[in-house]
Amino acid sequence: MPDFLGVDTSNYTTSAAVYVSEEKKVYQMKKLLPVREGELGLRQSDAVFHHTKQLPDMIEQLCGMYSLHPAAVSASARPRNIEGSYMPCFLCGEGFARSYGAISGVPVHRTSHQIGHILAALYSADRLSLVNERFIAFHVSGGTTDCLLCEPDSENVMDISEIGTSLDLKAGQAVDRTGVMLGLRFPCGAELEKLALGADKHIKVKPVIKGNDCCMSGIENKCRQMLDSGERPENIAACCLDFVAETIVAMTAAAVSDHGELPILYAGGVMSDKLIKERILRSYPGASFAAPEFSCDNAAGVAIYGCIKETGAI
Repeated sequence: MPDFLGVDTSNYTTSAAVYVSEEKKVYQMKKLLPVREGELGLRQSDAVFHHTKQLPDMIEQLCGMYSLHPAAVSASARPRNIEGSYMPCFLCGEGFARSYGAISGVPVHRTSHQIGHILAALYSADRLSLVNERFIAFHVSGGTTDCLLCEPDSENVMDISEIGTSLDLKAGQAVDRTGVMLGLRFPCGAELEKLALGADKHIKVKPVIKGNDCCMSGIENKCRQMLDSGERPENIAACCLDFVAETIVAMTAAAVSDHGELPILYAGGVMSDKLIKERILRSYPGASFAAPEFSCDNAAGVAIYGCIKETGAI
């Protein structure tokens, strides 16, 4: 049966996945890049070094759980499909894919990290058929807080145009900066959520929306003020996540107002937060979310991209 290999080397995670088309099943391996305690991320040179070390381990582990005979290999070669979108860390996965393709003779496909995220989320939510329709997708992570209009595209599977974005701090940055402020280890999303579950009060927050865009830098200052005034860390964590959730809800409302009642998908690491998800579903109960393992950085969507390019099937 044909299978399709995908790799993704983002600034946070080394990922490899195989999509078995006849089973419609993904097998994947991934590992976070190591970040020193108290730091908020990695320099690109460090990310490239760690990917170079970790990617062979991911491939070896993947081969240990599934006998690989890929019909094609795919890689995320850039953050987004727009002019000038580039990060050196993606060269690691792209270089592996090109080398594998040259040696094995199988086709090589390049896509964007963003399309990989959206396809993984669609797969996880059992909504892959949406690649043949117009829909609204959110990609919310450490590097993006984007509301996107997705439409079918014969060349790139999806044509993506930006509806709204953050004009300053991204949602994942707000989460991580708040978490590090509270003594948590980067990346802080999961631990900040656990901390927020212990909140004994919720401070009213108001999102800052400018048209279809948002501004998030104010929440970092707000959380710092709360910490300096002696507020409980649990309540600070809840305030941060409440602000992110209300911001995404407001951006969704603006997108629906402009583009109508289209299907809505939420992808990206921040969207794996259960508290944020619960708040969004109160306003948009029909929205689709990825499971956490397909919401955070992964290569599943990149592997699925290769299948769609080769077979045209989903």
